[in-house]
Amino acid sequence: VQLQASGGGLGQTGGSLRLSCAASERTASTYVMGWLRQAPGKEREFVAAINWSGGTTLYVDSVKGRFTISRDNAKNTVYLQMNSLKPEDTAVYYCAASRSFTKVVVEYDYWGQGTLVTVSS
Repeated sequence: VQLQASGGGLGQTGGSLRLSCAASERTASTYVMGWLRQAPGKEREFVAAINWSGGTTLYVDSVKGRFTISRDNAKNTVYLQMNSLKPEDTAVYYCAASRSFTKVVVEYDYWGQGTLVTVSS
């Protein structure tokens, strides 16, 4: 499975950005899809995940109520809508696929190349 993330850029505090992740094949629809991020000087961390049907989601506490993960299996695409952005959201965001519905970074098997999100204060 190949993943291509896009939509990063410069956002303002309180603003919004939407990330997209396109998968190379339809079989990706059977995977749990996640967004993870890595801020400068920090370890990669889990942000959000969505199960194959889109009916169940999981978020890290710091983004709950602000970020929304969704997926369109017909388009082989997963999205991350980011609202009420904060400077601490600045990071490279990665989409990834896993066989498990998990927050554990190492359990994600396939990774996209990452897209940079910078939030100005």
